[in-house]
Amino acid sequence: MKFNKLLGIVGAASIILGVIGGCAPKQKKSTNENMDIKKEIVGQVDGKDVYQFTLTNAGGMSAKVLSYGAIVTHLYAPDRDGKMENVVLGFDDPAQYWTEPYINDAPYFGSVVGRYGNRIAQGKFTLNGKEYQLATNNGPNHLHGGLKGFDKVVWDAEPVMTEEGQGVKLTYNSVDGEEGYPGNLTISITYTLTKDNCLKCDYSGTIDQPCPVNVTHHGYFNLTGGAKTNVLGHEMQIMADRYTVVDETLIPTGELRPVAGTPMDFTEPHTIGERIDQVEGGYDHNYVLSDDVTELRPVATVKEPVSGRSLEVLTTEPGVQFYSGNFLLGNLTGSGGVVYNKHWGFCLETQHYPDSPNQPTFPSTILEPGEKYSHTTVYRFGN
Repeated sequence: MKFNKLLGIVGAASIILGVIGGCAPKQKKSTNENMDIKKEIVGQVDGKDVYQFTLTNAGGMSAKVLSYGAIVTHLYAPDRDGKMENVVLGFDDPAQYWTEPYINDAPYFGSVVGRYGNRIAQGKFTLNGKEYQLATNNGPNHLHGGLKGFDKVVWDAEPVMTEEGQGVKLTYNSVDGEEGYPGNLTISITYTLTKDNCLKCDYSGTIDQPCPVNVTHHGYFNLTGGAKTNVLGHEMQIMADRYTVVDETLIPTGELRPVAGTPMDFTEPHTIGERIDQVEGGYDHNYVLSDDVTELRPVATVKEPVSGRSLEVLTTEPGVQFYSGNFLLGNLTGSGGVVYNKHWGFCLETQHYPDSPNQPTFPSTILEPGEKYSHTTVYRFGN
């Protein structure tokens, strides 16, 4: 199988991004000189120090990133008047991310999830004639890497500086058998807050045994700023003409159904709330972006009419999970003392399709020894 590698063609990605206004990869500078990235210890988990990094750009945007869970806790973006406000759900106190009530609630705010983001049916897959059993932590199914996935471990972290902006590189070594997965996997994500108001996510990894790998960022966005209200009034557009139909436990049936004429159709802009009552349980579906395109390209746009903020999503991945915050139940109080009720945030999780290890017609997620796991997602903010 072939993983997204941006085809090794930086120029192609640069052309695409140049058209839409930036965020193109550029030559890296030294990572050790004259860096103005704030780093502080904010706690300890499993006997390891947890660090928080604060990234900033010249335009006033900033992001806070934890080495625990590779969590983006805050992301400040300007409204139409230039006012900076937090546009992601999370907590002001980092220690809340490793409390038992939060872990039991499992919203995965702002974290990196894996080894396999999204669901695997019955927590089982067969690879090279051997069946593997994973935790069933979401009803009958496996979700986001299991009981202690990548969102609940301390990553090694180092600040980086490139021509694009300030960043932090986080690396985790997942040992053979961890959460039931085969092989020793080394996985990295580099978050870069670019000069042109993008949060850029570069993923890479290698493994010594074949294993399904599907890692993604599970950020919840609310472009009102400070999560003033729910996201039902946000205008969404997703450049996908099909989606993966799911059963009652949110496992794909294998059918890739056209969105045309259904409440799943966001090929033209619609508010999130316009037709959500026609979707049982709300939106929590994988949209099929392409079967074989691996260039970085725009796949979704969201606009919030009151604040004027917009979010454009670009990715090299074949799918994106649109989730409308259906399981936020008002039992978590987040940044600024805001209670996170139902639909208080939305996710656009770029990914391979759910349950791909059990779906032979889906693009493969099997990472082989000698291959490089590599993909990029960009969240670009405008006003």
